[in-house]
Amino acid sequence: MKFDKKKMGPMLTGSVVPLMFLIISIIAIPLSQYSGNYLVNQIITRLVRNSFLVLALLLPVMAGMGINFGMVLGAIAGQIGLIFITDWGITGAPGLILAALVATPIAMGLGYFGGLILNKAKGREMITSMILGFFIAGIYQFFLLYLCGSIIPFKTNGMILSRGYGVRNALTLKVAKGFDNLLLIKIGEIGIPVGTFMIIALICIFTVWFKKTKLGQDMRAVGFDMKVSDTAGIAVDKTRIQSIVISTVLACYGQIIYLQNIGTLNTYNGADQAALFAAASLLVGGATVARATISNAIIGTSLFHLMFIVMPMAGKYITGSAMIGEYFRMFISYGVVTLALILHSWKRQKDKEMERTSFRLDIGKNGGK
Repeated sequence: MKFDKKKMGPMLTGSVVPLMFLIISIIAIPLSQYSGNYLVNQIITRLVRNSFLVLALLLPVMAGMGINFGMVLGAIAGQIGLIFITDWGITGAPGLILAALVATPIAMGLGYFGGLILNKAKGREMITSMILGFFIAGIYQFFLLYLCGSIIPFKTNGMILSRGYGVRNALTLKVAKGFDNLLLIKIGEIGIPVGTFMIIALICIFTVWFKKTKLGQDMRAVGFDMKVSDTAGIAVDKTRIQSIVISTVLACYGQIIYLQNIGTLNTYNGADQAALFAAASLLVGGATVARATISNAIIGTSLFHLMFIVMPMAGKYITGSAMIGEYFRMFISYGVVTLALILHSWKRQKDKEMERTSFRLDIGKNGGK
């Protein structure tokens, strides 16, 4: 049986990170001494909490813009929506829907602004979107610290700092579990929030459908080759902006789903790690900065958060300190992004070398005729 090196190379490259995480988790699970029911419950909770945010990254990857670290802009918009409906006292699923409605125009505006900036930084979209996230986070903090309660009135005094303006550092959300409790099924000790899973299924269906639309096909073409797409009459810059706007709006909804599951809002730092953990989850599933699928997102979220669950306790039983496991999982979460980017760069370089070799061979054959 002959192995095709051209097919085996990409397959092995795409499997390195998922296999590494799977091996780490298999070793750590028995060491953590967690029960099977507890682990299943935790994985279901993490899937419900994080999957939507990870799936929001797919369209910019398809459009050739890499990992959208600027999804923080969408997360910030979602938090603004939640802060306002908490002040208005609206609870449950209706409150979450209203928060999404309030946040959507903010997310669209921020996404459009982000798209314009990224079009000025073609080829450097990921680092630019990351810095852009820090910039908007500063404006967001200024908005909450100085405008809320002074220029923008708040009805709920308990949300405002003692000085009379500025939102408190932590808020208890009145919409906690609003989607999770819509249709909650218990199987023994395991709770399955079917309502939230249905919402996640909707974004999966939307993504599959969107890829088949004219705009989806344009995004794929732009991601493959911007120059060829421009020659073919596709508005490249406009298409790239649209991919970022959609991703930012989806990230806004993802952050709302994430926070309703947790039940509390870290007002000023709640969105900081959203992009990093979502990107790490996607890359753990075998995605690259050039290609990502729904299965990469779901598998990656499961593997990444399984390691997050078991490593602190495994570290505690091995070394006597849970902090060792905590340090290790933070090291892995940052390291996996680095590893995936290195592998992608290496693969791209190898592909170019193979293309050059093939080109030389073709010239040699044609010259010998």
